[in-house]
Amino acid sequence: MSDSVRCMLMRGGTSKGAYFLADDLPADRTARDEELLRIMGSPDPRQIDGIGGAHPLTSKVAVISPSAREDADVDYLFLQVSVDGATVSDRQNCGNLLAGVGPFAVERGLLPGAPVRIHMVNSGSVATASFPVADGVVDYDGDTSIAGVPGTAAAVVLDFTGTEGSATGALLPTGNITDVIDGITVTCIDNGMPVVVVPAAELGCTGYETVTELEADTGLAERVLALRLAAGRLMGLGDTARASVPKISLLAAPADGGTICTRTFIPVRVHEAIGVLGAVSVATALLLDGAAGRDLAAVKPGQTRFDIEHPTGHLEVEVEIDPASDPVRVIRSGVVRTARKLFDGTVFPRRHL
Repeated sequence: MSDSVRCMLMRGGTSKGAYFLADDLPADRTARDEELLRIMGSPDPRQIDGIGGAHPLTSKVAVISPSAREDADVDYLFLQVSVDGATVSDRQNCGNLLAGVGPFAVERGLLPGAPVRIHMVNSGSVATASFPVADGVVDYDGDTSIAGVPGTAAAVVLDFTGTEGSATGALLPTGNITDVIDGITVTCIDNGMPVVVVPAAELGCTGYETVTELEADTGLAERVLALRLAAGRLMGLGDTARASVPKISLLAAPADGGTICTRTFIPVRVHEAIGVLGAVSVATALLLDGAAGRDLAAVKPGQTRFDIEHPTGHLEVEVEIDPASDPVRVIRSGVVRTARKLFDGTVFPRRHL
C-alpha cells in the first residue's frame, strides 16, 4: 500500500466527501476498499483516526476517471464508507457529491471547462453538470444558497437523463404503484435512488418531527428497519441489512408552502435534509396516480417543478414523465446544487489494524 494518497476534500450539496482520481487508488477493489477504510478512519463511531466526519453524510468517496463512453467525459463511482462498520458500498448514487465531480475534473486537468458530462458508474446513467469556469479555473463563489449549507456559492446545475432504475433496473421495481408491507401502504420507486415512500401517519408519525425526535424513537427505528428489509427484497435488492439502500422517506402535507414535507432515513440515521436523487425519486412518485402519499401533496396538472420540504429547509427539483407510456417513462430530471473545494493535498492512511 502507498504511504500517502492525493486527495481533494469537497462539499457537494449537503454532503462532504473525499475525491480521488481512480489512478491514485489501488486497481483491485478489495485493496481499494481497505485503503479507503483506513483513509476515512472506519470502523470507528468517531472516525477519529481518519478524515471521515463521523456521519454517513460526511463519510463519502467519489472516484473519478476519464470515460470511454461517447456520451460522457468522465466516469464517477460513488462509494459510501460505513462509519462504524468495515464496509464500502457501491449500491447507490449520490447526487450531492455529484455536484463536485465536474469542478474536480477541471481541477485535475481532465477537462478544460464546463459543461461536464458525467457517467454515474453506479447506475450507468449520465448527468450533465454546468458551473462557472474561466480559463480552466473553477469559480466557486456565487450567490446561490441551498438549505442545509450556510452562506452562498456558485450554482452547479445538474441535468439527469436515464436515472430511473439506478439500482433496481426499473422505475417501479415491484411492478406496482403501491405495495402493502406489514399492513403499511408504500410506493417503492427508483428514479436515481431506491426509495420507499410512505405517509408518515402509516408509521404513527406526523412527518414534522425533528431529526433528534425521530432518532430517539427506538420503536420507530425498529419498524423502519423491518419495512426497509422487506421492501429491499420486493425491489430485487436482496438482503439489504448491511446496504445503504433503499431509503425510507416519510411524507406529510407541506408545512411551509412547498409541494410535500419529508423526513428521510438513510437508512438508519435521519437525514438533516434530503438527498438529491432521493428528492427526485420522491417527486417522481408524486406524479403517479394512486401513489402512497400523493393525496398529501400540493401537485397541479402538468407540474414539473417540485419544492421538497425537509428538516432544514427546501430542495427544488424538476421531473417530467411520459404518463402515457407503459411502463411510465421519465423524460428528464434536474436540480440546482452548489459545491466548494475545501482542501487539496495528500492524505495519509492509518496503519493496518
